[in-house]
Amino acid sequence: MKIATFNINGIKARINALTDWLNEAQPDVALLQEIKSVDETFPREHFEDLGYNVETHGMKSFNGVAILSKLPLEDVTRGLPGDDSDEQARWIEATVVGDQHAIRLCGLYLPNGNPRPGPKYDYKLAWMERMYKRAQDLMADEMPAMMAGDYNIIPQTIDAARPEAWREDALFHPDSRAAYRRILNLGFTEAFRTRNPAPEQYSFWDYQAGAWNKNDGIRIDHLLLTPQAADLLKDCQIDKEYRGREKPSDHVPVWVELAL
Repeated sequence: MKIATFNINGIKARINALTDWLNEAQPDVALLQEIKSVDETFPREHFEDLGYNVETHGMKSFNGVAILSKLPLEDVTRGLPGDDSDEQARWIEATVVGDQHAIRLCGLYLPNGNPRPGPKYDYKLAWMERMYKRAQDLMADEMPAMMAGDYNIIPQTIDAARPEAWREDALFHPDSRAAYRRILNLGFTEAFRTRNPAPEQYSFWDYQAGAWNKNDGIRIDHLLLTPQAADLLKDCQIDKEYRGREKPSDHVPVWVELAL
């Protein structure tokens, strides 16, 4: 089963780019971030016509996550537990059943956190603490599960073309990276680095300053697997070429193939 994460940076602006990728890459499941749409105006019928079941957790103009799946989506939940007052649409979960195994999929759009210090960075760290607790529960369930999406975290210096430019940024700050490692250290496998240890592999390039042409990128889109899911890992790659297409997102898809 091919499962991908893709920050599309606006469903209305990228519907053609997203459709082209779906038709060419043929993922079984796509976890989307930054749909920037309320649920009612998401172009559900368009993707249903392509053969996908659609579940969304949106909000007006900002954030928003969705799941497109060729297989039925079961037990769908919306919102990261732990703060009933949090109105930002950044987390969606569903279970997909394969030929041999079921997997719990968590699609996430982790807060950016800039400017730091300040309330946005405090929110990022508090959100990651809530994610840590949800991650603990996923590990305790002892079933295949994956938390995938735009983490807005640069894990290591190898994951930035110019790490010195990000030293004070919320994406690379030691506290952010420590919070990420704390989740990882529960026993999760970071799928991409397991298969691809080489440098200069990124998933995001800014629209400014010719970043794409210079390959001045960062890797911030991650797929974390529980041990039961990691045992099923066959491959994980970045679809880099789509950043060079017409009207692209500033992110590109990252996908895993699991023996489900």
